[in-house]
Amino acid sequence: MSDGMEIRVVLDGPEPVYKQIADAVRAMCVSGKLEPGMKLPTVRELAASLGIHFNTVAVAYRLLAEDGWLSLEGRRGAVVEYRKQPGAPDRDAQTSEGQRLRHLVAELRGNGFKQEWILNQVMKALEAQG
Repeated sequence: MSDGMEIRVVLDGPEPVYKQIADAVRAMCVSGKLEPGMKLPTVRELAASLGIHFNTVAVAYRLLAEDGWLSLEGRRGAVVEYRKQPGAPDRDAQTSEGQRLRHLVAELRGNGFKQEWILNQVMKALEAQG
């Protein structure tokens, strides 16, 4: 795998494996662990290292390419794309994402997670993003 690229997936988790891969790659791009121009493993290489079917990785890579995070180069793998920093989100986006965050917090609280734990996890996630 590329230097600094470590992906772990939970095969029987609630989130689809392709989404776990896409989220992990996106997070590494945002944090700077993966920089524009870096080559990622081929679909088959990453699938073999994770012990999953190559189509699962292909779906994740296509999703990332559609969102502008990767450029796909056929059998040679994928390359991290340069992305402009997004502008400040508009009021509608802020409202929508705020609601999404509140729903997640409510779900976590409903599953017994304490406020301190949630806050700690949010802080860790922000720090990991740089």
